[in-house]
Amino acid sequence: MKNIIESQQFSLDFINKIFSIADRIGKNKKAPLKGKIMASLFYEPSTRTRFSFESAMLRLGGSVITTENAKEFSSAIKGETLEDSTRVINNYADVIVMRHYESGASKRASLVSDIPVINAGDGAGQHPTQALLDLYTIKKELGKIDGIHIAMVGDLKNGRTIRSLSYLLGKYKNVKIYFVSPKGLKVGDDIKEYLNKHKVNYEEIEDLESVINKIDVLYQTRIQKERFKNEKEYLRFKGCYKIDMKIVNKMKSKSIIMHPLPRVDEISTEVDSSKKAIYFKQTKYGLLIRMALLFYLLK
Repeated sequence: MKNIIESQQFSLDFINKIFSIADRIGKNKKAPLKGKIMASLFYEPSTRTRFSFESAMLRLGGSVITTENAKEFSSAIKGETLEDSTRVINNYADVIVMRHYESGASKRASLVSDIPVINAGDGAGQHPTQALLDLYTIKKELGKIDGIHIAMVGDLKNGRTIRSLSYLLGKYKNVKIYFVSPKGLKVGDDIKEYLNKHKVNYEEIEDLESVINKIDVLYQTRIQKERFKNEKEYLRFKGCYKIDMKIVNKMKSKSIIMHPLPRVDEISTEVDSSKKAIYFKQTKYGLLIRMALLFYLLK
């Protein structure tokens, strides 16, 4: 596999291979990617994904060249196309990690690139490395993926993380997904078609508490202000689901709470001290997965 563009690319064999690398790579004190350069090309704001990839590359002994907001602080502001920028960066780096505000941008870049391109999030499209780290988190925390019941909550219409994770969960056995959202933020038909094709059991509901004691994973997402056309539309949905200790106490004893972050107000800070809350731990798993991916592509 040369590029990491979307979750549909990943076979179970590939996923297991990346998980196996991730399990041991954090213990490796060598510098397997010494002399390699990663270009961190982010057209959209990011903290965790950008720092995670850059930290991963540095921990593997490689180097990083970066731009924090390529939409404004690159030749894109002069009118340079994504394709031309990609061709130029091919001369400077060994891999491109790209975050973009347009769906399909990473795919476009990969078509003109001789070096690997990793999709670090493209608009409301996909976020495949987040899906891998989410899946890895579930495996490490629950010891399994087959047979889990998961509630995906919040902005499911615009959420690229739930889109990518749903595609991966479709590869496992006896998984049950509850899509919990207001009617205006329902999950896309493309995901439902995929799940139907792969015979994955799912339900669309609005009431989280009706399933809170049935789930193994509560995957909370924020209402994404930047994806709405105007402030009025955003305020219609803001705060529609809030996780507090009253809800947490209704969950199964060994269930977990995940969140791709950033958090706004959809999980109360009082929940942070709960053993079920592993959303900050997710970021450590994410570092290991991104180290594994860079190692796989460049070694």
